[in-house]
Amino acid sequence: MRPGKPRKDRPKSTVKSKGKPQGKPKVQTRDKDEKKSGYKGKDRDISRKPNFREERRENRRPDRPEKRFDRKQSAQDAVAGKNSVVEALRAKIPAKELVVAIKVELDEKISEAIRLAKNSDLPIKELPRRALDELTGNANHQGIALVIKPFNYSELDQIIAKAKKPMMLIGLDGITDPHNLGAVVRSAAAFGADGVVIPERRNAAMTGSAWKASAGAAARMPIAQVTNLVRSIEDAKKAGCFVIGLDAEGDAELSKMNLASESIYIIVGSEGKGLSRLVREKCDLVVSIAMQSNVESLNASVATAITMHWVATERSK
Repeated sequence: MRPGKPRKDRPKSTVKSKGKPQGKPKVQTRDKDEKKSGYKGKDRDISRKPNFREERRENRRPDRPEKRFDRKQSAQDAVAGKNSVVEALRAKIPAKELVVAIKVELDEKISEAIRLAKNSDLPIKELPRRALDELTGNANHQGIALVIKPFNYSELDQIIAKAKKPMMLIGLDGITDPHNLGAVVRSAAAFGADGVVIPERRNAAMTGSAWKASAGAAARMPIAQVTNLVRSIEDAKKAGCFVIGLDAEGDAELSKMNLASESIYIIVGSEGKGLSRLVREKCDLVVSIAMQSNVESLNASVATAITMHWVATERSK
């Protein structure tokens, strides 16, 4: 059968003319529709189509709060991971609370962490894993994290006022590794420094990792966080300090320096960039540590420890 031709078994259409189908128009049935809906014809605009999106928007329930946990915790410092949390609790790092993932498997490490937290009267909170991800910055937290208290920094003028004479201050310029910061604080406590000074920007702060690296020395060593390290140099000079910068390209060697009997402010730069330009210009002397190998530079915490040991040895003579 070719398309377009009518089939023989199909009855012919009774429509005589093309156009709109005869019969009652649909508009004439509005009287029945109006009785059912309660609308009057003069008030109803049949040309306007119903907007179901607006109706759903008006009739929907008020939005539920999306925050099912305190998102402010994501800005806090936290130690993540089973071993790290247990070691931090053993070291008695000042903490706010222990956070455990809901339905986490209670293995030996997590059970020990919970026990240590209970012995320290530390609050224990259960949160979804999504909350732990945000709290730890998507670190491998293994279902547990320890929220650290904000470090209680000291004021630089108070450190200078309480320092012994001759004093020894340590300043860090661009040390971004918290483990290096913790190691410097530990060495400063071991060799009798009066305080450590760190800038607020482009430098590590006293986080949980720095606390852990200091092996508890951060609880005994005054640490000042300043907005401007150059200004701290000026304050130290007013207090009678001789400012010494540590750099691989120093003007003199540490072993030839004869300043141990004076109050000194030792500033160490990062291992890669060294001292910043303004800090280097403000130093009274920039020294380097003599080495017998082809090693380009020492780790910042190692160089600081060597310098402080040399000063402590010279002062003990």
